[in-house]
Amino acid sequence: MTFRMPAEWAPHDWTWIGFPTNPDEWPDAFDAARGQIAAFANALQAGGKGEEVRLVVAHEADAQAARALVDPSVAIVVAKLGDVWLRDTAPIAVLNGEGARALVDFGFNGWGGKYQMPGDEDIGARLAATTGLPTSTQHWVFEGGAIDTDGTGLFVTTEQCLLNPNRNPDLDRGKIETLLAGSLGLSDMLWLGDGLMNDHTDGHVDNLARFVAPGMLALPIATTQDDPNATVYADARTRAQAHGVEVVDIPSPGLVLVDGAPIPASYMNFYVGNAAVIVPIYGQPNDQAALDAFRPFFPGREIVGLRSDAILSGGGSFHCCSQQMPSL
Repeated sequence: MTFRMPAEWAPHDWTWIGFPTNPDEWPDAFDAARGQIAAFANALQAGGKGEEVRLVVAHEADAQAARALVDPSVAIVVAKLGDVWLRDTAPIAVLNGEGARALVDFGFNGWGGKYQMPGDEDIGARLAATTGLPTSTQHWVFEGGAIDTDGTGLFVTTEQCLLNPNRNPDLDRGKIETLLAGSLGLSDMLWLGDGLMNDHTDGHVDNLARFVAPGMLALPIATTQDDPNATVYADARTRAQAHGVEVVDIPSPGLVLVDGAPIPASYMNFYVGNAAVIVPIYGQPNDQAALDAFRPFFPGREIVGLRSDAILSGGGSFHCCSQQMPSL
């Protein structure tokens, strides 16, 4: 039976989360980013009712700082890493429906050569080795935040990222689909266009569109005239509906500025844990409306909104810094 990447809402054995270790990557927000990621880890662990959390830190000194911020039940893993974005650098788990689980480790080039930090190039292989699971090594560049899946073989991505020549200049969409079919079990790909403005990942889809049920895609909708991504949202909606996917509207955070420039703030960078769905919020008027919009799709899970503005100053949010290990 074919191995396939399950949906994020399938049960997890544990979740890896990256912990900030380099102050230069978090200008004026290093301590705040650490605190927000620690709050994410604690909420995911949920007093023992959620899932095991493995917080990955680069050095023993960072382990001490992390231990002071997280619940004692959160495991601390010391492993050299450059950045915290384990969604893109950690191995991705696949299941075959017959009691087998494996990992897939992809190539990584610092998001098209923009942010190359020692440790990120092989953290996936090193984390995979700690699990004892069979691991397939893929010799092409791919980041986990570039796709999302509903667990049926349907995936969503953006052309801006997966077709960007700074990753795999020799691969067209047909070759990419073939590679993802063999590695992650893709059977159908929904191609959206661009990602959010000023997203340094070149438009990762996990900041734009996420599945909340089989065949059901959550997409932001602009509610203000100055939303910098209104056109992106509209184009994504048109493409998703043309593909036959049901679209769920989630209010957008709207225009969020840092030093006068729009930042890629998004409620779509949520993480679905066993007991809770952790949603990034930004102190925006639509924060509560977005939390309420997610509730119907995750019965039995608490919808938790946590501030993520400090994390975002380093380039991502809760989904970006985590990677799940699905249960058999």
